Amino acid sequence: MIDDLATAVMFDFSGTLFRIESVEDWFDSLGLDGLPAAEREACVRRLTEAGALPGGPQPVQAPAGWDERDTSAEQHHAAYTGQTRAALLPTVGADRADALADALYSRHMDPETWQPYPDAEAVLKELRRRSVPVAVVSNIGWDLRPVFVAHGLDQLVDAFVLSYELGVQKPDPRIFGAACELLGTEPVRTLMVGDSPPADGGATALGCQFLEVPPLPAAERPADLLPVLDLTVPNTGGQ
Repeated sequence: MIDDLATAVMFDFSGTLFRIESVEDWFDSLGLDGLPAAEREACVRRLTEAGALPGGPQPVQAPAGWDERDTSAEQHHAAYTGQTRAALLPTVGADRADALADALYSRHMDPETWQPYPDAEAVLKELRRRSVPVAVVSNIGWDLRPVFVAHGLDQLVDAFVLSYELGVQKPDPRIFGAACELLGTEPVRTLMVGDSPPADGGATALGCQFLEVPPLPAAERPADLLPVLDLTVPNTGGQ
């Protein structure tokens, strides 16, 4: 029924609208020429298990403070470079690990390392055509807006609500409430779309609807955002 449909949408960023490059490509960007194949594979494995790539796989064993890493830029940087440094140490040694960890951290913020999912632009454009306001709500430690600008999607987003700017992160209801306020919408008429039920699903505490999408590589997930269009209705301004 129309009364059950949303008139505003909140999207997660990583694993929902965009996908980060692979851990392999991320590591190879360092250009460590002459590294034996077996050592490269071992380092990539350690980086993957450490959850060192922001937006990539979660750590097998999370370090202390990991769950609060997205509440400030400083904590985000420290958490990820710490994991990266530890994974690089056996390969590059202590004298190079800090500089290379910082280089990899800087790289993950480059818009070129992010690829939009195949249906992201079409869905965002259709929501704009329907006058359905859109927010991006992300647990993150840096400004992702340039990623949207670089891919020509920034004009299709009405608000960016980023955990490091707000000081709280999903699933804290305050971050979803802030997004709803910026969009001028009631939570019960708002759909949250994300790849993490524990984090993104926190929006349901406010009464929002929740749609889960799988955080697959972009080429393996061509149309999982399309159901958003079936769950929304044009916003006439009278809702």
